[in-house]
Parts: sequence; structure tokens; C-alpha cells
Amino acid sequence: MESLTELYRIGVGPSSSHTMGPQTAAQMYLGRHPEARAFDVTLYGSLAATGKGHLTDWAILQVLEPHGQVEIHWEPRTRLPFHPNAMRFAIPHGDGTFEDEWTVYSIGGGALSEGEETPPKTPDLYPLNTMDEIMEWCRRTGRSFWEYVEKCEGESIWNHLRQVWQVMCEAVERGISHEGVLPGPLGLQRKAPIYYTKAKGYKANLQSSGLVYAYALAVSEENASGGIIATAPTCGSCGVLPGVLYHLSHNHTFSEERILHALATAGLVGNLVKHNASISGADVGCQGEVGVACAMAAAAACQLFGGSVSQIEYAAEMGLEHHLGMTCDPVCGLVQIPCIERNAFAAARALDANFYASLSDGQHRVSFDRIVRVMRQTGHDLPSLYKETSEGGLAKL
Repeated sequence: MESLTELYRIGVGPSSSHTMGPQTAAQMYLGRHPEARAFDVTLYGSLAATGKGHLTDWAILQVLEPHGQVEIHWEPRTRLPFHPNAMRFAIPHGDGTFEDEWTVYSIGGGALSEGEETPPKTPDLYPLNTMDEIMEWCRRTGRSFWEYVEKCEGESIWNHLRQVWQVMCEAVERGISHEGVLPGPLGLQRKAPIYYTKAKGYKANLQSSGLVYAYALAVSEENASGGIIATAPTCGSCGVLPGVLYHLSHNHTFSEERILHALATAGLVGNLVKHNASISGADVGCQGEVGVACAMAAAAACQLFGGSVSQIEYAAEMGLEHHLGMTCDPVCGLVQIPCIERNAFAAARALDANFYASLSDGQHRVSFDRIVRVMRQTGHDLPSLYKETSEGGLAKL
């Protein structure tokens, strides 16, 4: 598995696959042709189907347009074999020919790939690539998941996670005070400030749930408006983990060091899914985004409350298992409906998974690794119209 720096990325919303990935690809292509004065870009499959709602064209034009003329073609009916989020860059000549045609795929979480044989951008740092293997290492050494992360990544990972945590906190704090309407044709009102204010008026038992909703909504709404967020594991699911951790850090006074350890554990869970399945909604549906985010947040919460290695794994397994089959069907191709509410509900469900696992001895029938395999197969069995094409489900409303 690659470094957690490839999973936790800091950038602008609303979509890691449709905004961050294409923008990075455009920057890479411009780096290859800094002298070019014209660019031809073709978007395929899911990237084309919901690209306008996800600001894909805006993200590419921000990079290339200052340097020359840009023509963007949309091919939603054409799906290239490797991944549904495909794009082609080329330098056009006046005679209808092209120079340096480059096909690249946005595979989730802002990551790019040129296909099956693409070497990772960063070296594989983790020799163990399944939860079962890592749990066996933890039991043998007496260490925890976050210590395995530190062993593989080195102490420099804490600087990155500290920056990620700062971005998460800032997104929550902006979101709970930022009122108004989200951009786009839906005219969707921001809810986080209202939920935050109302939650403060409830008694402690209800206040807790209300605040988690508010914090998760805050980050998701910041993402939907193109604000700066951290992928966890994607932009579309970026509110779940900070919603849970911000709540726990403020209401249970956990230290920053413990929060960073929880972030490392959460990142390990997300990395396992990314390596062994997918975190791309266009590839496996929303189970790969919000489902994985719920698993990450459940594991982080369980660690903070002193869960054993087995209990943490159980919490993560439940967070993912109970999102199996969740479709990715955004209305108008915007990361708003149902995405924003899903982040809030998944944050609350993550805390439920933690509590449920904490009451157990950590023993259960279905392992996290098995759920990851099932999630991958389920995602590939889903018809494409339920995977970020705006052709089925809620997207038809």
C-alpha cells in the first residue's frame, strides 16, 4: 500500500474524482507541454456524465486556459476498459491531427492512473496489505494500528496528519457559521449553522447526535461550495471522519496526539479498501465513499475510547458492511443530494458501530477483509446507471 499522504489529500471540492483528479492531470499535461497554446481534452464515461455538476471543466480550464485555447469534448456513452473516469489530453494541429495523446484515469480520492501497468506515484510503504495480517502483527508485537502506520511511514507522517487535522477543523468551523445557498441549480440551503444552533439547545444525550450531524454537514457543505477540505477518503465523503473526530475532540477533550493516532488508524482502514477494492463512486458506488468513510470513523472512535485491536476491526467492519450496495446517484451530478445528508448519517452510524463493538469482545463471524472483497464484487455488479452517471436512482428525480 502507498503512503497515507496519497489517501488524505488537501484540496478544493466538490469531487476528488471529478475535480481534484482532472485538475492534477491537467497540471501534469501542462508540465509536459509548457509551450503549447492549444489543448484538446475529451472526457469519457462517468467523468463526462456528471462532469459539469462536479465542475470538471472548470477545474481543467483553471489550469490550461491561461496558456491557450482549450476545447473540451464530452463522451458520456463511451466507457474505456480500465475505469469509468477516463480523460484524454492532446495538442491539436490545424490539419486535424494531434500530438502526444495521453489517456489517464481518475480512480478515486484524487489519485490518477494510466492503466493496469501504472507504477504507484509513491513507493509501497506497507508490507502487509490485509487487515488480518496487520492484526496478527499487532498481536505479536503488542502494538496498535497507529504504531504500524508509524513503523511503515516514519515519524514524518505526523506532520502531514497534523496538517490534515487542521484543515478538517477549519472546514468544520467555517461550515457551522457559513449561511446561504449552495452553488448550483438545486438552490439547496446550508443546514449546518441551523443544526449547530438547535443542537446546543438540547439536553446532553440528544445534543451529542445533533452536534455530530452539524459538524459532518459543515464539512460536506464546504466541499459542495468548492471550499478547501481533506479527502477522507474522498471529497464526497469528506464530512464523516472530521464530523466524528471534531465532536470527540471537543466534547471528550481528547488530546491532539490521540486524535492524530486515530487519524492514522482511520487512514489505515481507508488505505486497505483503496488497495484491495476501490474508493471511487464511479467504480463501486457510494459504498466505496461514504461506506468507507464510516468504517474509517468507526475505527478512529473505537481506538479513542480504548478499544482493542479486535474491537477496532469489528467497528470498521460494521461501518462498511451496513453500507453495502449503496448507490452513487447524485441529483444533477452535484455533490449535494443525497451526498451531504449521507455524510451526517454515516457519522452518527460510525459512533453507533463503535459503541456496538465496544460492548462486544471483538469476536465476530464476518471479517473486515471479507467485507472489502464483497464490497468490491457488489460494486462491480451494480449497473452503471447507479454509479455516478445521473441516469438512475435519485438522479432521475
